[in-house]
Amino acid sequence: MRPQNPLSVQRLVRVSLLLLALFFSSKARAQGPAPETAPPLFPGGGLLSYNSVFTTRSSMPGISGGIPATAFPTFTHEGDFNFTWGFYRDFDLTVLVPIVTTSFESAGTPTVGGTGLGDARVLVKYRFYRRDSERGTTQASVTFGPKIPTGRTNLQSLNGERLPASLQPGSGSTDLFVAANWTYTGLFNIKRLVADEDFHALVPSQGTTATRLGSDLESRFWLSYRPYESKNVGWEWFIGPELTWLHSQDERIAGVTQSGSGGDVLLAGITTYVGVRPGLHVWVGMDWDVAHSTGAMFMPVRRHVSFGITQQFRLHF
Repeated sequence: MRPQNPLSVQRLVRVSLLLLALFFSSKARAQGPAPETAPPLFPGGGLLSYNSVFTTRSSMPGISGGIPATAFPTFTHEGDFNFTWGFYRDFDLTVLVPIVTTSFESAGTPTVGGTGLGDARVLVKYRFYRRDSERGTTQASVTFGPKIPTGRTNLQSLNGERLPASLQPGSGSTDLFVAANWTYTGLFNIKRLVADEDFHALVPSQGTTATRLGSDLESRFWLSYRPYESKNVGWEWFIGPELTWLHSQDERIAGVTQSGSGGDVLLAGITTYVGVRPGLHVWVGMDWDVAHSTGAMFMPVRRHVSFGITQQFRLHF
């Protein structure tokens, strides 16, 4: 009969890591439901995940009163519900539905905001490259699809005026999402060292209040190491630093470009994933602003905070 002590220690470690995840959830951000972003789900596979993301931004400089038309929330919470299905070899389909809470605070101005359904995304991923070697596996994929205007756009200020589009949970526009992902395992011939790059862009159209939000580009590089992996890959741990570049273009309101409303931010942080049992991951991550541009109306992201949980399964049709 197996001794009980090793099992008890393993359970204690798992519980401790879960408690750490909950403790750091107010200070973390991670990239998504899977540690590696390039691979699609296996054919017939599915996953459900929830990701809770907290974002804080700097206040807009030079506000004398009122809410600027280009103001972004100083605090945002986004709860993302993700369903992904591997419907064919090298392809998967994702439906992502967010619940968004926004809040805008500024000296001399009452706090405004609210909660509502955000804009859903329907995305298809195609892995066009995979190469296995003694070192590890290299994979590359592209993702594309629409962001659909399902989100709430009728939040109002205290005087009954509709808030700017950038403060609404939804945009009122149908946008295009495109992404490219690359995963390289066995970096420097270290079997458990993984380099992962996620580059994506959101190209908007005109939406609510005659506003066309600026296009967003994001490049995120994560270097992770797996200190532990069980034989059945049920219990595993990924951890490593990440570096993110965010670029936002200027907004256009009623056809007029709002110069200085866009800019660049460089964030640095750390992300960790824990495999609790086969197919079940929890993750925690965090990053902070280390450099940003200084546009007249630009409100740079100062911190991202996130935690999430993913369950994979098989779909039988």
